[in-house]
Amino acid sequence: MKGRVKVSNLSSKRLLSTRPILFFSLIMLLKSYLAWMVIFEGGPSWTTLLKEIPFVLIVYCLIEWFASKRKLLYYLIANLTMTSILFAVIMYYKYYGVIVTYFALAQVNQVTAVKNSVFSLMDPYFLFIYTDVVILMFLMFRKNKAVEWKNSFKRKMNTRLVVGLLTVSLAICLFNVLPNRASMNEIVKAEQMGILSYEAYTIFSNKEIDYVDPDQISQEKINTVKKTEPSAVPVLQGTASGKNLIVLQMESMQNFLVGLSIEGQEIMPNLNKLVKENSYFKHFYQQVGQGNTSDAEFVVNTSLYIPPRGAATQMYAGKELPSLPKLLKSHGYDTATFHTNVVEFWNRGELYKAIGFDRYYDAEFFGTEDTVFFGASDEMLYKKTIDELERMDKNDNPFYAQVISMTAHHPYTIPDNKRLIKLPERFDNTLVGDYIVSQNYADHALGKFIEDLKARGIWDNSLIVLYGDHLGLPIYSLDRHEKDLMAEIYSREYTYTDMINIPLVIVNPDKTAQPAEYEQLGGQVDVLPTVANLLGMSLDDQVHFGQDLFNQTYNILPQRYYLPSGSFLSSQELFMSGSGFEDGKHYPLAGDGNNDENKATEDEFERALELLNLSDSYVNHLPNWKKEQK
Repeated sequence: MKGRVKVSNLSSKRLLSTRPILFFSLIMLLKSYLAWMVIFEGGPSWTTLLKEIPFVLIVYCLIEWFASKRKLLYYLIANLTMTSILFAVIMYYKYYGVIVTYFALAQVNQVTAVKNSVFSLMDPYFLFIYTDVVILMFLMFRKNKAVEWKNSFKRKMNTRLVVGLLTVSLAICLFNVLPNRASMNEIVKAEQMGILSYEAYTIFSNKEIDYVDPDQISQEKINTVKKTEPSAVPVLQGTASGKNLIVLQMESMQNFLVGLSIEGQEIMPNLNKLVKENSYFKHFYQQVGQGNTSDAEFVVNTSLYIPPRGAATQMYAGKELPSLPKLLKSHGYDTATFHTNVVEFWNRGELYKAIGFDRYYDAEFFGTEDTVFFGASDEMLYKKTIDELERMDKNDNPFYAQVISMTAHHPYTIPDNKRLIKLPERFDNTLVGDYIVSQNYADHALGKFIEDLKARGIWDNSLIVLYGDHLGLPIYSLDRHEKDLMAEIYSREYTYTDMINIPLVIVNPDKTAQPAEYEQLGGQVDVLPTVANLLGMSLDDQVHFGQDLFNQTYNILPQRYYLPSGSFLSSQELFMSGSGFEDGKHYPLAGDGNNDENKATEDEFERALELLNLSDSYVNHLPNWKKEQK
């Protein structure tokens, strides 16, 4: 009996060594299992075999059919290509929480600027996915190694077997892909189709957007879809009329930092003081996409939604965009934006022209005297910005300045001289601990800037808006210990609602209502109309998808990119789509209780999708701006 088992084992090994299509398919199956383990909630299962291997077999059957020479080389190239796709999917998911596509990979040139962030997310075992590639490359270039195995590639497989295997594999792929094309959730779609089949599907689908006719797009139409009505007598209208506008966009600042203390240490004392003394919106949410910080700049300054794919700065920068800078310039304002990174990053230079800033200040202006990551520190940002603001303030006309902080950037490993607090030992060497320490430094720098604004007489004559640009601690990037730390902070599980929740504080010295904490739901798209109301400027002739937060009680916020297509926030909860509405998930806004009664409705789901289509259509129909005139 033992002899038979031994013969059987030898036969299996020989079959694998002499049938490269089986050998390489087994390797790709193991790699697929690794990717499924990282990405999908249920992990790999027996269905992984049926979802991934048919696509792999199609590739290898084509090699067997067409390649009469150098088959080993073609197998290695195919293996390396599919391995790299799976590796990119893993790493992109750990950073963004979405399934990467060829279109997003086209922006890979941006990765070099955030390489520290990418490397920080790489678990060492991810690199095992390339182990076979290294070994096989070594064997390929050693003439006297694995001779029998190399010779096996010269043998041609039976043509009928190849055709049969190719036909069956293609049929299974089509069976996986075709019924699942309508699925809204990209992660669900990739799981239903298989990762490699999904990647191929995104290349060949080329689904055209059904744009709305421009004659059908109006502010009245948008308000009807949102089910909001402009107030006849808006509260606080014009209370900041004639004032400067300073917009502070804070890097990776999430809302849980407000009021946070850890063992007696107040993490954000300056932010907390602003919250207590001014208008604070605790149910405020990001609406960014692949462009992250640059997308936040776009949404806040245009009150439009991000594009269906790609960063707004790259997809929309060629359009004549209605914007906050243009609105303010029509009322005599001087406008400028301050950012310590190079202006070419995410195509910002073109965006700034499209939305009409008079000037921008970037890395060249802020220098390299005190840098963190890829730009000057927040202290240097504020130190050099305040001098420019003082100069602008001395002019007869008011100014609009958008100031973008950067030091608290992922992966939050700031220099020791900027680590101003010591957290308990359980936070050491964790993403959560580094994040909190870097935000504490950002708050320290912010406090000094506020002092300077007051000392130079700018504060009292300015409307100040502060908000976070995007999330800082993605759920999918945290390990078990880090999730436990977040549960300690929240006194419950850390959820998707918490992840995209950012603070909004509006400071209107001596003019606003009493300091208040607002329950109203808001998003970055709402900043422009809220500011316009306070400044007393009409938006009657400017299409916008946001609303004045001081004069509305209901809101609906469509989400893209960080959440699956079809996801949205209503005034009651966050809805995350599944294949459609029926199998979607519901999360309370506060995130601190069971939501037995699902309050988000299918009508809201349809209206959220309609709003996105209206925004896409509106921007698509805008004329291109003339570069030679800028």
